[in-house]
Amino acid sequence: MAKQKEVYVCSSCGAQTMQWRGQCPGCREWNTLHPAMRPRAGAAGTSRSGVTGRPVALSAVTDAGQTPYGSGLAALDRVLGKGLVPGAAILVGGEPGIGKSTLILQIAGFVAAQMGEERPVLYVSGEESLGQIKGRADRLRIQAPGLLALATSRVEDVVEAVSASSPLLLVVDSVQTLASTEAEGLPGNVSQVRAVATILLELCRRSNCTLVLVGHVTKDGTLAGPRLLEHMVDTVVSLEGDRRQMFRLLRVYKNRFGPNEELLVFHMGAQGMQVVDDPSTFFLGQRDASLSGAAVVMAVDGQRPLAVEIQALVSRTFLSIPRRAALGFDVGRLHLLLAVLEKRLKLNFSQVDIYAKVGGGIRLSEPGLDLALVAAVLSSYYDIPLPEKCVLWGEVDLNGQIRPVTAQHVRLGQARRLGFSPVVQPEREHGGISTVSDLQKLLFHRGSASHASGNRKKIS
Repeated sequence: MAKQKEVYVCSSCGAQTMQWRGQCPGCREWNTLHPAMRPRAGAAGTSRSGVTGRPVALSAVTDAGQTPYGSGLAALDRVLGKGLVPGAAILVGGEPGIGKSTLILQIAGFVAAQMGEERPVLYVSGEESLGQIKGRADRLRIQAPGLLALATSRVEDVVEAVSASSPLLLVVDSVQTLASTEAEGLPGNVSQVRAVATILLELCRRSNCTLVLVGHVTKDGTLAGPRLLEHMVDTVVSLEGDRRQMFRLLRVYKNRFGPNEELLVFHMGAQGMQVVDDPSTFFLGQRDASLSGAAVVMAVDGQRPLAVEIQALVSRTFLSIPRRAALGFDVGRLHLLLAVLEKRLKLNFSQVDIYAKVGGGIRLSEPGLDLALVAAVLSSYYDIPLPEKCVLWGEVDLNGQIRPVTAQHVRLGQARRLGFSPVVQPEREHGGISTVSDLQKLLFHRGSASHASGNRKKIS
């Protein structure tokens, strides 16, 4: 028997090298190469349909057996594009305790109740015992006879169970807890995750079974294991939110059957995860418009407009280096916008600490956040509250100009539907503004330079 050779696999992109390097030759990331055993040769590859053969004409290809079915949540089916597709693979990521297992068990219970015992649903857990799975199902009031459960850490047991029961839906919670005898190392390492995912994907494609993989995330929020795992599956979704709050956000980062960057808002209740039908003002909460340092932005996440509060606090400091902190967005954006305000409005932030956050625990990355963040900072700096129903959006350039952002008409229509006024945005034909100086004059009735010295005294 030929001796297996050791290779080094990148945990970011999945590239392989024969010797260790500090930098991956594929993705150029540092310190991502880990040792693994080269897979055994001789395994025949299979096609997407699980059948090896000759090429065929696309016009002769049929979608027999690929009819999607519902997940029990109409909003989730819309976000996924076609619901659950037989033979497709879905990767669900999220922090521990965010509600991944609860949501997946809800979906499994609904599918099992709809299909009965004709084609069961198999729920595999490598983290919980059968008693723990039963307890969660009882809390969610799931009593479907077609829902099968398996507690194991061996992928070979899963293969046997799928071959014996031929399920319509296979749920694996989580992929990092399963191990295969064909790979070296402990469960969760690069080799094991790749081997387990490959076996499960090929198994479900041959049996025309929908696969849902639950994956852990790292400290920076990315999925643990090789990056290649995200390329192997058809759909990648992520559950986000603050575990101390009752809402959760489901984002679609990859979808071969529908649009990407879609957003779905859930509310964690006693009956599990419940969809928030109209989250337009869900993140505003019970805000007090009479306080300074708060501005409302009409953000667009995916295809859905959301009204979100941006909060800022400007306070005097006695430190030689003032503090800058941001929560819910990149702190680099805060530094950039403060530099623009100091340059274009002749303001002095050298003696103040500035803190900013996105209300409700949501995280935003779209450029339309800039104008609302600037308004919140100026509101706290001048200690002047914004109008109660004021809403803003727009991208701020380094020269102080305000650029239009995507989905202008969607934002404007939603703002008018919710009764926001005034609407401050970059579209000139709709009464918009073009510079940060215009914003300062419109909302705070201040000039760019004449009141600079007086403004410094107000902070003190």
